[in-house]
Amino acid sequence: MTPEESAHYVGWFRQSSPYINAHRERTFVISFGGEAVADPAFPNLIHDLALLSSLGVRLVLVPGARPQIEARLRERGAEIRYVNGLRLTDAAALQCVKEAVGVVRVEIEALLSMGVANSPMAGYRIQVASGNFVTARPLGVRGGVDYEHTGEVRRVDTEAIRERLQQGDIVLVSPLGYSPTGEVFNLNAEDVAFAIARELQADKLLFLLDEAPLRNEDGDVLRELTLQEAEAYLQAHADRLPASMARLLSGSIAACRHGVRRIHLLDRRQDGGLLLELFTRDGVGTLLTARSFENVRRAVVDDAAGILRLIQPLEEEGALVRRSRELLENEIDHFTVIERDGAIIACAALYPHADDAMGEIACVAVHPDYRRLGRADLLLHQLEREARAAGLRRVFVLTTHTAHWFQERGFVPAPLEALPMARRKLYNYKRNSKVFIKEL
Repeated sequence: MTPEESAHYVGWFRQSSPYINAHRERTFVISFGGEAVADPAFPNLIHDLALLSSLGVRLVLVPGARPQIEARLRERGAEIRYVNGLRLTDAAALQCVKEAVGVVRVEIEALLSMGVANSPMAGYRIQVASGNFVTARPLGVRGGVDYEHTGEVRRVDTEAIRERLQQGDIVLVSPLGYSPTGEVFNLNAEDVAFAIARELQADKLLFLLDEAPLRNEDGDVLRELTLQEAEAYLQAHADRLPASMARLLSGSIAACRHGVRRIHLLDRRQDGGLLLELFTRDGVGTLLTARSFENVRRAVVDDAAGILRLIQPLEEEGALVRRSRELLENEIDHFTVIERDGAIIACAALYPHADDAMGEIACVAVHPDYRRLGRADLLLHQLEREARAAGLRRVFVLTTHTAHWFQERGFVPAPLEALPMARRKLYNYKRNSKVFIKEL
């Protein structure tokens, strides 16, 4: 391993540690289709799932089996019938469903049981729990169509699932449901995943898909969608989205409304995509959340370390005045931060001079990964609103590096004498900062 590779590995590992701690003892429901199971790279996904389990994540797996079912139907010359995206399951099809689902379950259990030397799971023993966790009922006749043995989720035995999870087991739930009368129903795997995530109030629901992640008009990945944004996207792309994705997105919106905190849509074909989504700040898929995981708020003392890490490079460049931790903690009430998934990615401070009806905006800093994306403007607007609410009529800045940025936002050059007397006394002539003032 070269020094560069070593540094990259160590850096990534250190950066992932907050997520390792955050995910421990959290419940994740992960759903993937039969296409993933049939992929030659499927063992890699199993190894990643085993790694999550070893890190203390409580896993519920919901695999589909569509291609495996259809392969058996074709072998027997049986008709493959779908209505409104749901399989019409007659008696012959149900037999194929039970066979295919059983094979998929056994394959997953076998891979999760690997522990030979030189394998990624060497020395780690995983217990897999599966069973009749889902009670189902028939869809019945809808729109004149009798769906026969196709069903829908009626109830999830959450107590039994939680008991297995607390014991450290990986819970494997197949897309089959059972009725109190002893019948078996073919269920949609995604619907099963939604129901389990809702009933467990899962911390995350992750779908590994062929269509994910979602993209905008320019082809760029949509990293995060609030409920309102997801609804707008669904409406705007209703005639272009595959029916399966439209149905999944609608279900995800409903699940978020019913308590599932975060839903992730990932490309199953990206090797290691699950780990990249969970252990890097921005991930690689589309995150749907009822509440944005990036928010603007007033800083608290616990943010001091994050702010110091953010501003240290700018202090070394001479763009910002050096602040000790003690000084920063004493002035923390003046700071506003942007927090992204637990990390401080931007900050700015407002120091009021009430007697002069002026306020100083200072220490504007944005992490390099998030510059030129509007965060600094967001902070500036927030501090200007605070200044107006406090009865201040003007704000000013002292800057050595960013004069043009402030001028483009309505600040005009001013002489040192325009500053409040208290601020003039603290002016550092060695820095020779330029003064800019903006009327509110």
